[in-house]
Amino acid sequence: MPNHHLNHTREYRSIVFEIVRVFNVDKEVHLRHITIQAIYLHPISIPLVEPLKTSFGVEENKDALLVELITTKGLVGWGEVSVGPTPGYGPETMKTAHHILEDFIIPIIQKETIQDPTDLPKLLASIRGHKHTKAGLEAAVWDAYAKENELPLADLFATFLGGGQKPRNAAVVGVSIGIQSSIEETIKIIEKRLAQGYGRIKLKIMPNWDLDLVQAVRERYPEITLMVDANSAYSRDDFDHLAKLDRYNLLMIEQPLNHEDILEHSLLQRQMTTSLCLDESVKSTHDLELALEIGACRILNLKPARVGGFTESLRIYRICVKRDLPLWIGGMLETGVGRAANLAFASFPGVTLPSDISATDRYFDEDITEPAFYLGPDSTIAVPEGMRIGVEVQLKRLERAKVI
Repeated sequence: MPNHHLNHTREYRSIVFEIVRVFNVDKEVHLRHITIQAIYLHPISIPLVEPLKTSFGVEENKDALLVELITTKGLVGWGEVSVGPTPGYGPETMKTAHHILEDFIIPIIQKETIQDPTDLPKLLASIRGHKHTKAGLEAAVWDAYAKENELPLADLFATFLGGGQKPRNAAVVGVSIGIQSSIEETIKIIEKRLAQGYGRIKLKIMPNWDLDLVQAVRERYPEITLMVDANSAYSRDDFDHLAKLDRYNLLMIEQPLNHEDILEHSLLQRQMTTSLCLDESVKSTHDLELALEIGACRILNLKPARVGGFTESLRIYRICVKRDLPLWIGGMLETGVGRAANLAFASFPGVTLPSDISATDRYFDEDITEPAFYLGPDSTIAVPEGMRIGVEVQLKRLERAKVI
């Protein structure tokens, strides 16, 4: 039987988008503000279905700090500070995030009226750094603001993008495969993921786990869309070695050099035909503009958490569209809270490459949100229907996942 409710919801979303698009020249008149009543922090840990090994360690659990924001009207917004117990990917941890939020950020914005979510970075300008922490708080503001204005999060983003940037109903996604015990084991996992319907495969690499691996995978699967991610595992001494990856028709090599480097990536890109993709090195629009100016990358992995939230992500998105830079949305193994928000952002047409937003069962037996995310046709995941981020936090699961 046809799903009339789903069709009506999509029809409503289309009508809302057209109304907002027409009046976007004066969005403050048409979008209602929110006032923050209270903020609660929930540190959690959820077991992963299988450990993820990268060049900087092994993750067996998904650790995060969830932000629950309540408005004076009783609306609840959720955000995710996607950091772990150790400073691996970046300098922040769950403890630092909790400290910065509780002692500095919350006192600034408690009882604050938010006319526009993009004003939040200005409110927090006195606090330098801590981008993941700020991003989690900002995501909760965006969610509550979407609820107040009865808009799906993707459509709310569209009001700030303008220029015909209408979200799609689904985002094209890929899957990431960590470092395994053997090449044979890696190939078995690739076979499993391809059978599930994932259309782009990303392999984690590091020194002594790169050329032989990629060659074996290419021999077994000569036609698949394949990329590698080094997580900053190489140095300038490895340029000639990395250039050998040009043989394997890779979509890209992600962040091969130091996590703060831009200059040496530009030097490496001159020696390679394979496109370099920056991840950790780009933490702001300024970083991206510098990288493009000196030719340090041809592709960008945009992680909203890494750049401080969706306000800065919107600015970066506009640059990518203007410069015709291939773009995809990266992931931090988020729970459904962060995954839903990232998926809304990944639904925009300027996101031209498969994003790292896999189905729920790729990472968790039981997430803390419903509904779960499923891989659909053509390696896509549907953007949740309805207002706000589109998922509901299951409070009993949240309590079970909480850590002290």
